[in-house]
Amino acid sequence: MTERRGRFAQNILYFARTLRAAGLPIGPGKVLDAIRAVETAGLKRRDDFYWTLHSVFVNRRDQRELFDQAFHIFWRNPEILEKMMSMMLPQMSVPETSPEGPKTLQRVADAILPGQGEDGKEPEKEEVEIEATLTFSDRELLQSKDFEAMSADEVAKAKRLIANLRLPIVEVKTRRFVPNPAGRRVDMRRTMRASLRSGGDVIPLQHRSRQRRHPPLVVLCDISGSMSRYSRMLLHFLHAVTNDRDRVHTFLFGTRLTNVTRHLRNKDVDIALDKIGQAVEDWSGGTRIGATLHQFNNEWSRRVLGQGAVLLLITDGLDRDAGAGLEAEMERLHKSCRRLIWLNPLLRFEGFEPKSMGIRAILPHVDEFRPVHNLDSLTELAEALGRPAPRAEEPRSMFKETAA
Repeated sequence: MTERRGRFAQNILYFARTLRAAGLPIGPGKVLDAIRAVETAGLKRRDDFYWTLHSVFVNRRDQRELFDQAFHIFWRNPEILEKMMSMMLPQMSVPETSPEGPKTLQRVADAILPGQGEDGKEPEKEEVEIEATLTFSDRELLQSKDFEAMSADEVAKAKRLIANLRLPIVEVKTRRFVPNPAGRRVDMRRTMRASLRSGGDVIPLQHRSRQRRHPPLVVLCDISGSMSRYSRMLLHFLHAVTNDRDRVHTFLFGTRLTNVTRHLRNKDVDIALDKIGQAVEDWSGGTRIGATLHQFNNEWSRRVLGQGAVLLLITDGLDRDAGAGLEAEMERLHKSCRRLIWLNPLLRFEGFEPKSMGIRAILPHVDEFRPVHNLDSLTELAEALGRPAPRAEEPRSMFKETAA
């Protein structure tokens, strides 16, 4: 009986490792919880076994599809309960057709069948003498690959590259002055103090200049269903930025607004994202852009948009409320910050046209309109923020004919 329990626990452990390789944040504690939960619930019904593991391993809505696919592939045998009782680990293969999304299925396949080709056959092993885990050509391909099309292994590599990205925002002048021998203004107070040291015989002029400081960075990130894969990758980027500089404020929105700034300040990205998953209740749901921007303008704009703040609005502009009240809130938001940049993954398509009401309402009130769908787009964003802001132009000018 002890041997059976050991192999049964080993099967649960292998399944947990598969989920972790596919992208779910699962540690040893959850594996132990899953084993105890299954022992308590029993193995009388397959549905009970499914929902028992689901309750332990799934914390967010966007994880449901991945868990469902992994479960039915890993435990695909209809007589799986008898197999489990005999403690035999099932043989695994990826079905040729699947009613689920192909991109999520690819991550599950990579996790369950590492090192196998698209035909399901294990490739011939070759002796490799040079370590080339991420060569220049691999890196170049990864830089231009869409986040939505990445496999689990590519997502892990992209996250490591994102962790090293920095956002060098140009410093701006503040109202405060600091001592500066080359400054143009005379600091009368310091000049008088210096003259007192010499008894008034000599008056050495002291100069000052305006203090320069990085402006606050405020991020409003859409976490609706259409943005879920991109928002997960961007959270890794925002974690790196938050731990690299001060005065970074991050808000997530779907049907409601959530301030996750405090969670992103945690040095460990896994802990930070786990806390965000617990704090956010509307992950991968609908989008109410106008309502959430109204909440931000009323409750947060005066607190975080001072001193020439730069605002990044990350959304595809697809609004469930068809843009109701969105234009007025965008106008107010634009007037409250120094520079408003809209990052939209839909802009990666050459034939993109601003047809939806939400996109038409947002577009006239942004300073820059940029794609955000791969590592190259994040690098270009960092370079753009490292340069002085261009003169304000209407971003809709590139779509005048379409909008007309």
